Amino acid sequence: MAEPVLAADLPTGVPAAVTFADYGPRARAVLAPDVWDYIAGGSAAEVTLAANRAALDRVAVLPRVLRGSHAVDLGARLLGRPYAMPVGVAPMAYQRLVHPDGELGLAAAAGAAGVPYLASTLSSTPIEEITGAGAEVWFQLYWLRDRALVRDLLDRVVAAGCHALVVTVDVPVLGRRPRDLRNAFRLPADVVAANLPHGRDALAHAGAPGVSAIAAHTDASFESALRWADLAWLREHVDLPLVVKGVLDPRDAVEAVRIGADAVVVSNHGGRQLDGAPASVTMLAEVVDAVGDGGQVLLDSGIRGGTDVLRALALGAAGVLVGRPLLWALAVGGRRGAQDALALLAAEVRDAFTLAGCADPAAVAELRTLVAG
Repeated sequence: MAEPVLAADLPTGVPAAVTFADYGPRARAVLAPDVWDYIAGGSAAEVTLAANRAALDRVAVLPRVLRGSHAVDLGARLLGRPYAMPVGVAPMAYQRLVHPDGELGLAAAAGAAGVPYLASTLSSTPIEEITGAGAEVWFQLYWLRDRALVRDLLDRVVAAGCHALVVTVDVPVLGRRPRDLRNAFRLPADVVAANLPHGRDALAHAGAPGVSAIAAHTDASFESALRWADLAWLREHVDLPLVVKGVLDPRDAVEAVRIGADAVVVSNHGGRQLDGAPASVTMLAEVVDAVGDGGQVLLDSGIRGGTDVLRALALGAAGVLVGRPLLWALAVGGRRGAQDALALLAAEVRDAFTLAGCADPAAVAELRTLVAG
């Protein structure tokens, strides 16, 4: 695993982080190439991966003027709870791959920033330890083939004090990721799926030429035939706010809310699942319109700075989930790196709000947007 690296120790030509997105090249300089590819890569030809960024850049926000305020309030309510800004840390697996601080470091940084931390089923630290790191934790569930193991996980999530349950629904199998196949990527021995019983992640450590051990493990472990009835069962058996992550079609968003979801996340899994799926932001407004007052809508995939948060809120999102840039920051500086990155993101969001003439998220929601052709 990568050790923390100070800016002065970075190779010549690698810039210091003065924008939230700058952590990318810094992380690439300190991570092993196969780990970088695992984090940065997408599925198939990576068309959707690239589309996420391009689509966000085509969204223009029409600012208002002469509405100045001496104080901009970034505070937002997500799932009925107050947070310091309309941002959550997206669920990401195996965070100890990039730094020994791993999930505990990133969760502590989220707590210091006042934003929710979404803990992955495939965390490399047990959920009981993550909830003690200082953040409000939402647990992200991958539905496993072993229903007894799902029940056990749910019991642990509730007992650990998680504030919400986030079900990822766009991974019946893992998307085919050429970078991982070329690298024959596998987990090192000291990075484990800590929420699973000992040995249940053995396939993730077993390398073979042309094989992604990560994909072999998840394909053997995940339930590929998940149905709406399973989600309804979950709603009946878990008394936590329920979020459905991985929705692109407005019809699916409507069905999720009908079953009892409190929120949906418009997401294409960061371009790592179906290549050729639309950029997440292109479906955001349609999903917001379809859901109406039935629940909150969050945006995931491609967020790289404060302007993107402004764009998402102007299109109707209640908030965004941020993934890769925070993993990059963790790789560079552990907990402190992630904490600095979240502070930098907050500064960018505040600047974007101010320049758009908005004192708070409610004012951003009233802005007009234009989409370039």
